[in-house]
Amino acid sequence: MADFDDRRLPSRFGGRGRFAMTALVISAAGLTAAYGMFVASTAADQSPASMPATAPSQPVSTPAQTSTTIDPRTISVHRPSNPTADHTRFEILQQDFQDGPAVTAACLTCHTEASAQVMKTSHWTWICPGARKELEQRQGIEVGKAEHVINNFCIALGSNEPRCTSCHIGYGWKNTSFDFDNPNLVDCLICHDTTRTYKKFPTDAGHPVYAEKYPQGRPFEGKNWPPVDLKQVAMHVGKPSRYTCGTCHFFGGGGEGVKHGDMDVTLDQPQRDLDVHMSHQGIDFNCTTCHTTRDHKIAGRCFTIPPMGQDAVARRGIEANLLDCQACHTDAPHVSAKLNDHTDRLACQTCHIPSFARRKATKMWWDWESAGRLGPDGKALTETVEVKGEKVSSYDSKKGSFIWARDEWPDYVWFNGRVGHTFIGDTIDDQTPGRDLGRRTGRFDRLDDRQTVVPINTLHGSADDRGSRIWPVKIHRGRQPYDVKNKTLVVPKLFGPPGSGAYWSDFDWGKSIQAGMAYVGQPYSGEYGFIQTQMLWPLAHMIAPKEHAVRCEECHRPEQGRLASLTGFYMPGRDRSDLVDDAGLAMIAVALGGAALHGLLRILMGRRNPS
Repeated sequence: MADFDDRRLPSRFGGRGRFAMTALVISAAGLTAAYGMFVASTAADQSPASMPATAPSQPVSTPAQTSTTIDPRTISVHRPSNPTADHTRFEILQQDFQDGPAVTAACLTCHTEASAQVMKTSHWTWICPGARKELEQRQGIEVGKAEHVINNFCIALGSNEPRCTSCHIGYGWKNTSFDFDNPNLVDCLICHDTTRTYKKFPTDAGHPVYAEKYPQGRPFEGKNWPPVDLKQVAMHVGKPSRYTCGTCHFFGGGGEGVKHGDMDVTLDQPQRDLDVHMSHQGIDFNCTTCHTTRDHKIAGRCFTIPPMGQDAVARRGIEANLLDCQACHTDAPHVSAKLNDHTDRLACQTCHIPSFARRKATKMWWDWESAGRLGPDGKALTETVEVKGEKVSSYDSKKGSFIWARDEWPDYVWFNGRVGHTFIGDTIDDQTPGRDLGRRTGRFDRLDDRQTVVPINTLHGSADDRGSRIWPVKIHRGRQPYDVKNKTLVVPKLFGPPGSGAYWSDFDWGKSIQAGMAYVGQPYSGEYGFIQTQMLWPLAHMIAPKEHAVRCEECHRPEQGRLASLTGFYMPGRDRSDLVDDAGLAMIAVALGGAALHGLLRILMGRRNPS
């Protein structure tokens, strides 16, 4: 654009007229620019980036630019180091162990207090410490996988231990007679293996395959599990790693990526764009960098207990729980003050987990009612489907039908850290339609929100609660059995040999529920049905780098924004008020009119006073 030249004005305006016209143009331009800046204030400085796979039809725009106030290279983390002991030189480990407990007995000759410490943790008891005082009116009950907790994946532990406890940090938890006081039953190798050869067999209550019993390996679902060289593993132990933690946590819910939506085997060796903290291209965090550990107690959420408690956020360098992002990044992690204005109402994960299950699909819908359909030969069958190029199970005679999702936008909720649960034995509402309670059909399920939807858990929080932030979540929905007379969710016996009542062997829901409820000591009327349920999983892993963070306009827009379902608060760019809009336009009109009038008066005064 050419520079404005006031000498082009007619000479009859004189010097004052030219000055007045210049003032008028500059005022109008300034006000217009100010209005444009106001409209753009909902977005930060941006650079080009592509839209996520979840919204290909939405316009391509740019990510918010962020910069932490801490140089990641200066953060002290637990990196691999040379051990102070060479376990290959220990004579007690130079033997052919018959089983896992024999290895533990050898470990305890030096690490005398290790088992005693492990036995005080929730990894051993599968009970949440401190949950009793969190439950107030339910004083006295124990809460954890081992007691009272139910889910809408594999439903519950009781009567199914040999299958479920393949992820227990011990050996031999097959039923209620398991000896929780036997130190030799603690499994040291599952967390400390560095050979990547130690694996528990899926159905043997925490034991691996032993060479003495299965020298050629042990088959399971078409795969041969080779025997573990216990001596080799015992002589090459080390600190826990992403791999050892993931041996269980990447496979929660019965398979890889089933449960969480932000944990699968890709976190073992992630690329930087998948997880900026865990990637070797980034800071190369191990799980225990944030899940700090002392006396074998590993920091983390335990059902009703928030990971940070009610105390102020712990800063790095202080021996404390470091699970909150502010522990390293502070409350003002961005260069942009506008972005920092969001940190009191947005969890860091909301912007830095742009999509979940980014590399591997995660299960979103599990319909137990559809289980039991057998093949023409009368045997159990499985069916598969592709989800964005990945083959996943869509039907299993033992488990029912599934829907998966991959690389999709999360759902978002207000969350203050407190979680409520529907426990085994709780009376449920099987009458109120889900939509009346805000439980709607999702993008990846067959849920009918005109029917009841039972919340397995509830994340507490609201826009009016100043302790709440907007969090990204995965919502897993499904249908599972319940007692239609007692109005309780039931525990079916799923695993076991033919004739035991186990559904996976006998395919009889009535017998399965009868056996499972008797095992856990709960009443059962003998009449069952199936009911819709949902369970929310807050997302906390797979943290994207700043260049892949959620862009401002993905939320601050009037339609199809990420936060469209959240109400009860005003968000610029998404929400509008005719009154506010009209008032704003009126103010702009008055300002422009005033500037024009001022300029016109200067011109008129210039005519009357040519000098």
